[in-house]
Amino acid sequence: MAFTLSPLPYAHEALEPNIDAQTMHIHHGKHHQAYVDNLNKAIAGTEHESKSIEELVKHAGSISVAVRNNGGGHWNHNFFWASMAPNAGGIPSGKLGDAINQSFGSFDAFKEKFSQAGMTRFGSGWAWLIVKDGKLEISSTPNQDNPLMDVAEVKGMPILGADVWEHAYYLKYQNRRADYLAAFWNVVNWAVVAERMEAAM
Repeated sequence: MAFTLSPLPYAHEALEPNIDAQTMHIHHGKHHQAYVDNLNKAIAGTEHESKSIEELVKHAGSISVAVRNNGGGHWNHNFFWASMAPNAGGIPSGKLGDAINQSFGSFDAFKEKFSQAGMTRFGSGWAWLIVKDGKLEISSTPNQDNPLMDVAEVKGMPILGADVWEHAYYLKYQNRRADYLAAFWNVVNWAVVAERMEAAM
């Protein structure tokens, strides 16, 4: 069964001015589409053809590089689009807010640590907020890897991820990754992050 690219859960311009419409068109319609197309090519005629994206990602260490990279790219981007929303951002409350304060001391300390994970990821990759052993942790992965993979340095259940590949921000922010990460907080869909945390806990 071939994988397909789902439409964005909002309009391309919905995250303006934090993430511009042109970037969203290219990031979703070109980059994510390429991961889907290349994943389908890589699994065609193999034993992986009938597997779910979760199964492929989980066993990244024992699949081909093409399936790992493109499967990770597909999973990560689906997760990323759902992590954002128009008229979002702010400070999370309830159990998620409490868990963040408990794990990192404060929301500001959490933001700083998460942004640092994104800033210090050399080259391309992702910053993650994960649930590991019932607690919140921050990690980062290279390329299109994620914490669900058996090859991940820090394994856990992702509940928030920020794409720090240049294609995620270069048109608007050029080389200013820090500015892009600062703007990311204005579009985080905390309701979805809270749901993911409840499920992971």
